[in-house]
Order: sequence, then structure tokens, then C-alpha cells
Amino acid sequence: MSQLKSVFSGLLTKRFLLLHLVFCFSITGYAQVSQVTISGAVKEQGSSTPLEYVNVVLLAEKDSSLVKGMVSDANGRFVFDAIQPGSYIVQISFIGYHTLKSPVFVGSLASFLDLKDFILSPEVNDLSEVTVSGKQDEVDFKLDKKTFIVADNISQSGGSVLQSMQNLPGVTIQDGKVLLRGNERVMILVDGKQTALTGFNNQAGLDNIPASSIEKIEIINNPSSRYDANGNAGIINIIYKKEKQEGFNGKVGLAGGLGALWVKKENYEGIRPQYQMTPKINPSLSLNSKRNNINVFFQGDYLYTETLNKNEFTKREYSKGLVINQQLKRNRNTHFLTAKAGMDWEINEKNSLTVSGLYGLEKIIDRGDQPFYNEELSEKLRLWQFLEDEVLTTIAFSAALRHRYDQPGRFLDVGFNYSFNREDEKYFFDNTLPGFFSNEAFFLIADQNVFDFNLDYTKPLKHGKLETGIKFRQRSIPTDMRFFASGDSSPLDTHADGRATYSEIIPAVYGNYVIEKKKFDAEIGMRFEYVDVNYKVDPNHNTYESDGYQYAQPFPNIRLGYNLSENNKLSFSFNRRVDRPSEVDIRVFPKYDDAEIIKVGNPGLQPQFTSLMELGFKTSWESGYFYSALYHRSINQTITRIVSQVPGSNLIYAVFQNADKSFNSGMEMLWSQEVTPWFSFNLNLIGYYNQIDAFTVENKYPIPSTITVKEQDIFSGNFKWNGVFKFAKNFDTQISAVYLAPDLIPQGRIDSRFSLDLGVKRMIQKGNGEVFFNATDVLNTMVIRKEINGTTFNLFSSDYYETQVVRLGYSYKF
Repeated sequence: MSQLKSVFSGLLTKRFLLLHLVFCFSITGYAQVSQVTISGAVKEQGSSTPLEYVNVVLLAEKDSSLVKGMVSDANGRFVFDAIQPGSYIVQISFIGYHTLKSPVFVGSLASFLDLKDFILSPEVNDLSEVTVSGKQDEVDFKLDKKTFIVADNISQSGGSVLQSMQNLPGVTIQDGKVLLRGNERVMILVDGKQTALTGFNNQAGLDNIPASSIEKIEIINNPSSRYDANGNAGIINIIYKKEKQEGFNGKVGLAGGLGALWVKKENYEGIRPQYQMTPKINPSLSLNSKRNNINVFFQGDYLYTETLNKNEFTKREYSKGLVINQQLKRNRNTHFLTAKAGMDWEINEKNSLTVSGLYGLEKIIDRGDQPFYNEELSEKLRLWQFLEDEVLTTIAFSAALRHRYDQPGRFLDVGFNYSFNREDEKYFFDNTLPGFFSNEAFFLIADQNVFDFNLDYTKPLKHGKLETGIKFRQRSIPTDMRFFASGDSSPLDTHADGRATYSEIIPAVYGNYVIEKKKFDAEIGMRFEYVDVNYKVDPNHNTYESDGYQYAQPFPNIRLGYNLSENNKLSFSFNRRVDRPSEVDIRVFPKYDDAEIIKVGNPGLQPQFTSLMELGFKTSWESGYFYSALYHRSINQTITRIVSQVPGSNLIYAVFQNADKSFNSGMEMLWSQEVTPWFSFNLNLIGYYNQIDAFTVENKYPIPSTITVKEQDIFSGNFKWNGVFKFAKNFDTQISAVYLAPDLIPQGRIDSRFSLDLGVKRMIQKGNGEVFFNATDVLNTMVIRKEINGTTFNLFSSDYYETQVVRLGYSYKF
């Protein structure tokens, strides 16, 4: 811990003056939201006959002032909408009956709450206290969910969804993936559902989804049993824009930018130039038309980028004294088109239907160069130059039917989702060695078909709500890999291609109970999941055979909260989750995007199971709040990638394996403060201890070998500071600073990183227009440095990829 403290204190000392001028990303998830609906019914004592035209008023407890009033309907029912959390009194009066008064507490854990029946009688009756729970924002009180409006992240506007997450509290971006509290096993949802657009059990495509198409991002660290059990680090839910205003309206926007403003590190000799002054173009259009009971919506985005995707310099030091220096430079062109359209139909007072379709087309062209040199850089050992042409096509369809009962907030939801994704990759390369040259290729086609069906029931209670439901998923991914070798001297393993098919069936059932009273609240749930995974491998594969796994497991979740006072709350949570290997993790075909560091999956990979405990505390005041949490995560059968050298070869193979146990314990703090009407900030600090126990595994590819890895541990964390300055009306400036401390990676560590981002935004045209300008990594400090320690080698790398980008954009609402 002393190491972590010194890292943070050093950073604070060196950066204090700079950081004092900077910081804030709008965190709406911690703001209180007042959208609680209270309902009940008035009946006559003895006969239980509903009483119509009874006066029902809601009074503030502190001064008995009138909040809302109404008369009961023919069924004796009354409903109060949009009630703010707090303490109230329900007063019911009717001629000939005794007036009733009952204290009511509106909490934060359910959007709809039912007071049940109020019984009126001409006789005097003491009524027991009636307690009602309501919902503000689950972030603020449940302490497990944070919601961020993408448009408020000025310093990352005009980029991708992945880039927009860079400043979020608790989030780290590493190797194109999102990590929550240092863990990459994150489940990505789009509009609350898994889709092929972002991958199943992986994070595909996040760096190519335009942020302009997204309304908000939710981060859920402690998911309830309502969510799939997959993803031990938590859930990120990406919510697309959709308006529901009456009439016709929309928004059009255009953003452009330039990246790779100058060369961070020069190429080795004899290869093609790095991309510089790379263009970025992002037009977007959203349309919405609402007439009577039908709402039609459309969201379309196109993102074109040229990017210096990788510029990594690596040194490999082998135990026998050999040293190899190499560079991997990748110039990338990306075209990404997404279009989402749908309709909301209020069929009648009791039923509504939403249907939507999504189409995504992503085309990536990579032109790469990889020279290899001796230790003194005096002799070129190899030159590998490639062209990778990849097309990803996504089609998704969803239908959701909601039945509303007479009791407000009581729902039956039926949903069906279908998702298709095709990965079509062509890879051509020239392999030049002293006295040898070959021109070769490999092609991959992988189709993914996913069918999801869910049935969910929600019922409001006096003091909370009850949720239960079932879900069924069927997924299949047939893949076909073909190697086109030039001859016997080809570096391609021509006996390791062929066909393979991944298939899974997952039925699940869950129940979740929420109770909330004035001093305490609780959420208790259980999800039971059965999984059957089969992976059929081409019988001609030279190493692997068909494999798979099954399990039937319970996944409980518990959250307990206690209100110390009106503005102070303690919370404890526990949940158990699983990470099932993705199809890419077990894919048996070697991947040659690096000539001498070859990645391959493992069909024998098993799921990893995680238990998480967390203790949280939140205090708030008029101009801000402070949130802190202590957590401990333990993982069995940890999924990791193991690198090893095959005897007689300098090639390194990276293969997924199950290690034994790993642990992650830490503390997270978040302070949000409005200092003055023109300046506000939030500060996020995370410190944690990572440990991976020693383990021994057997790699089967390319030849059987036993590998023993020593115990690894480290104190790590990150520091994020965001500030917003309102220098003038409709004119905002945002400055974001991010520091990531050194951390563990499989068999090694990644060094610290730091970046500073700036952004300005101005509202024009009477608030209908908006123009922004931003710049990322303005100090040019973001470099990824890694160290990996194998049994017979050590690897050191530094990636000087494109991090500096300036963008200018305009949008108009109509």
C-alpha cells in the first residue's frame, strides 16, 4: 500500500498546479431523480366495496403543505405521479366516514409503489403506519449503478464509444478493451441487451461505434439477479438515442478531426511511413415522429477514420543470449455505418409494443509493417508486411411487448431478440528473410446467430417490489479458416486450419425482491443458470479435438442498506458471477497478426467463477456528495493468456489457459462538488491490490509443453479528475486528467500512463445548435509500456500509437 501511496502522492505533488485549473464529466447517475408513482385504493369496511369520489390528498410531513390531490375512480383507486422522495402524509376524507391520515415514506428503489387498500369506516380506527418506497435514481442510493450522459463529455465528443468511456470513474481503457476496477471481464449491453454489435462475452466493436449515436452509458458494478450472470467485473449498458416528443423532431450533426499530429517515435529503416494528420469524419442524423399512439424513430451514423492504430517497439531477450528488436506499425482505415429504426405502439391502455432493427457495417483496412533486427539494429532478420481486409456485418431485431395491469407499476414483459454477425477477414502478407521470400494469405469467415427470449414480471409492493422471470438463449458460430501457403517453407501452420462450430444453450430463471423502509432497505435475489457449450473442431486439426462444458449453478445477490441520517447511507453487497470463455478465447486457429508472437485459443478452456463483496458509504450535501467503497473479489479458474517459447524456435505462442485463483481487493472514492456557479468538478480515486496465485498448466499448441508461472501481485490504481468551467452563458469548458498506475498483465506488468484532455462547447441558435472543439492527450504523454516474463525469455514493449486527436463539430436540433 505504501507503494501505491507514493505513486499517488508523487502525482499530486507534480501535477497540483495543473490539476487545480482543471476537471468534470457530468455524472447524472449520482443526481437524484424524482419519478415515483404512488397508488392505492379506498374501500368500505366490512363489504370491501370500492368507494368512488373519495378525496385523497398528499401532504408534506414537515409542514402539512399540499403536494397533490385527487378523487378516487370507479374502482376506488388513486394515483399520484412524479412524487419526489421524502416523507409525506396521505389524507383520505369522505362524507359519512372518518378521515384517515397515514405517514408515507417515498424511497428510491422502485419506480411504482402500491399502498394497497385504505379502509374507511364511520368508527374510529387506528391505522398502522403505511410505508411506501419510490425511485429516484438507482445510482444515488443503490450505490451499484452510475449513469453518464455522453453529450456532456465535451473533451471526447466526436469520437467512438470506447473513447468516450476514457474519463469515466472506475473505467480503464487498455488494448482496445474496457476494464472496470482493473478487470476486463465486463459484459457489454446495448439498450439492455447483448448484441453481436459489441460481441457476446467480449468487447468487439466499441472503438468503432460513434459516440454521437449514444445517449448515455450506465456502469453497474454489482448487478442484480435480473441481469445475466456473465461478466464478473460488472456491466456497461450503452443506450442509443431515442426521442418520444410529440410531433416530428430530430437532430443532425457533423464532426471532423485530425490525429497523429506528429511522430512520437521514428520508424526503423526500410518500411512504409506512419500515418500522420489522420482525418476523422462523423456525420449523424436522428429523426423522431410521434402521432397519437405511435412513435417512430431513426438513428443513423457514419464514422470514417484513419488511425495509426499501433506503433509498437518490442525487444525480446532470450535466456540463451539472443536479442531481437522489432517494430509493429499498423495504419488503419475504418468505415463504420450504423442505422437503427423502430416503432413504439401503444396498442391500448393495457398493452404496448416496441419493435426495432439495427444494421451495422464495419470495414477495416490495415496496412502493416513489421521489421525484425538484431540487438545492435545492424542486421535485418525479417520483414513482414501485410494487408488485412476485414468486413463485419451486424443485423439485429428486437420485439418487446408490455402488458400493464390495473395496479400501476405491475408489468408483464415479453421480449424476443435476434442478432446476426458475420466476420469476413482476408489477410495477405509478404514474408522476407535473408535468401527467402514468400507471398501468402489466410481467409476467415465466422457467422454468429443468436436467439434470445425473455419473460419478466414486476409487481410493486407496500415497501418495495418483486421481480421474477425466465430467459432462454441459443447461439451458434460456425467458422471457416483457410491458409494459403506458398510451400513447405511457409510460416503458416497448414494443418491447423479448417472448420469449427461453437454452440451454446442457456436457460435461466431468476427472482429478485426489494424492500425499503425509512431506515433500511434490502435487495435479495437468485439467478439459476444452466449452460451447455459444445465446440466441434475439424477432425483434421493437428492439435485440438472437439470439447465443451456444462454447468448448472446458482448466482445469488444480496444488497443491504442502512440510512444513518437523511444524507448518509451505508450499503453492503454480495454477488456471485461467472465468465464463460468467448468463442475467440477457444478458437483453435492460430492468428498471425504478429509474425513471431502467435495467438491461439484453447477449446478446453473452462468458465471462471467470481464472488464479490463490497461495503459502500455515501454522504451528500447541497452542493455535492462523497462516495466510497471497499471491495474484495475472488476468482476461481482464472482465465488468462500464457506465453511460451517452443524449443528450437524463436517464435512465441500466446494461448488462453485457466490459472488457479486470483484476487482483487481495493477501495474506490468519488467526490463531486459544485464550487461556484461557474465551476464544478469530480475526483475519482481507485486503489487496489491484484494477486494471481502460482499455477502450472499444459499448453497443447503447437506441441505439448508444461508451463509454471510464479505468483504475481501488485498495488495499483488510477486517478481521474474532471472539471467544467462555465465562463459565459451557454459556453462550457471541460478539462480531464487521467493517471493510471502500473498494473498486472498475464505474466508481467504494464507501466503507468497519464493523459490530459480539453474540450469547449457553446450553445447557439437559441439553444438548438451546438458547436464543440476538443483535443486529447494534449501533453503527448500516453505511451503503453509492458513487460512480460516467460520461462525462457523476457519481452519489453512500448506502443507509440495515435493518442493526440483534435476535433471540431456542429449539431442542430429541429
